[in-house]
Amino acid sequence: MLLRLTPALIVTLLVGPILAGVAMALLPAFGYLPALGGESLSLAPWRELLAQPGLARSAGVSLAAGLATTAVSLAAVLLFLAGATGTRLDRWLRRAVSPLLSLPHAAAAFGLAFLIAPSGLIARLLSPGLTGWERPPDLVILQDPWGLSLMAGLILKEIPFLLLMSLAALPQLDAHRRVAMARSLGYRPTLAWLKTVAPALYPLIRLPVYAVIAFATSVVDVALILGPTLPPTLAVAVLEWFHDPDLSKRFLAAAGAVLQLGVTLAALALWWALECLVRRLGQRWVVNGARRRGDRLLRLAGRGTLLAATLAAGLELAGLALASLAGFWRFPAVLPEPLTLQHWQRALPALGGPVATTLLVAVAATLLALVLTLAALENEQRGARGPAQGRLRSALTLLYLPLIVPQIAFLFGLVVLLEGLGLRARLGLVIFAHLLFVLPYVFLSLAEAYRRLDPRWARLAMSLGHSPTGVFWRIRLPMLLAPLLTAAAVGLAVSIGQYLPTLLPGAGRVATVTTEAVALAGGGNRRVIGVWALVQAALPLLGFIVAQGLPRLLWSNRRGLRGAP
Repeated sequence: MLLRLTPALIVTLLVGPILAGVAMALLPAFGYLPALGGESLSLAPWRELLAQPGLARSAGVSLAAGLATTAVSLAAVLLFLAGATGTRLDRWLRRAVSPLLSLPHAAAAFGLAFLIAPSGLIARLLSPGLTGWERPPDLVILQDPWGLSLMAGLILKEIPFLLLMSLAALPQLDAHRRVAMARSLGYRPTLAWLKTVAPALYPLIRLPVYAVIAFATSVVDVALILGPTLPPTLAVAVLEWFHDPDLSKRFLAAAGAVLQLGVTLAALALWWALECLVRRLGQRWVVNGARRRGDRLLRLAGRGTLLAATLAAGLELAGLALASLAGFWRFPAVLPEPLTLQHWQRALPALGGPVATTLLVAVAATLLALVLTLAALENEQRGARGPAQGRLRSALTLLYLPLIVPQIAFLFGLVVLLEGLGLRARLGLVIFAHLLFVLPYVFLSLAEAYRRLDPRWARLAMSLGHSPTGVFWRIRLPMLLAPLLTAAAVGLAVSIGQYLPTLLPGAGRVATVTTEAVALAGGGNRRVIGVWALVQAALPLLGFIVAQGLPRLLWSNRRGLRGAP
């Protein structure tokens, strides 16, 4: 009975807080918030919002960031899959995609900042030999007014996400047979993949693509580090108004949150229109009979882009490590002189509390997500229903709801609702907020492996007298230990990287590694930032190391269980 209620519980858990949050953002946006004196509906918050200087530019940068980030990331993933499937590079990057995905957005943003800054690692590697620079150039690279550095940071993070979603969807398409059929008609490998597999793959990853658009248009932590400042992106401006000491700014913040929702919806609508255009033009391209033209260029572009993104992620970590150990580091020296542990020694006393809180919240949210996911998938198996049937079909679609609705839009309203109910900031509220975002990733990470497990194992065990519960504990869980731990590692990584779901429900009183690291961004002390960002990057990486190593250790005498699908 409890298993049957799980899909409904998941739907309620995901939809209820989001709808309540959006509703409680809409009311103050139109002047109604009795706790702050708003007794009637009014357009005053919107008039104040429209009078804000730079509002159009803030919304425009947010919109452009969402569309450009998604377009470049999706193109890079599709070209890589078309040009590298089956190669050594493909196998290597498939193993690296989960650790790359585990790198928190804030840590990746700090790493990119250390890499591309005028006095960053790239400038040092090229100077003075290739550039002639003896001093850092006077260039606006970080926090540029057009948001280009923001887009670059988001692209480096969204490529692994879309690649992971694509790899999970590909087994449903029998891509190898499609490409083989096209090759038999004379098509080159890359063109064969793009013309036969890509059109069938995109509908399967449409919701993850929409999630990327929503995240990129409304991201806060990456925008605080890499985004423009005068004016900031719209989501950052809303957060500033929300934290203004003048509580009347809450009405302005609510209107801004609703506008942010509108910007995200506009980006999704524009992307849908682009889909229609590409579909119409793509139909002609697919059947135009071109079998070789551009194949080599597309293959090199796909392989080169993914390889460059992976190497950039490695250089980001190297830059964080060097910054955290740097003593005197004069430009254009590539390495600091001397290397010192002084910054780590100073930071360690302050790291203990945030690290413990981060792990507590992450572990609690991930365990809850695993329990709900396993219950839903086990209910699906026992009911002998396909993944796209029954209540779970709705749950699967709604899994993306917390990823598509901008965080700043519904979390703002959720905080207003909690304050109205007299619920003060507690650790439990932060764990609940994290669960909203951890659950979709855990479910998506585990579902495919759970469904692909050969059902004959369960039938054989039941024929020997085991109950369905016994089959679950003694057959399914041991055989799925590797994907279960990988899903747990993904959940931990997602929770560790959450900024707004920690800051707003926790009212700034729940300090995690992510909130402390982003708070340091305004200080400009690269050494201290390097320490905190490296710790933030290391925590999820440890989870993936355990997920990869524990099955090999436990099943050292059972080769088939070390990396069970």
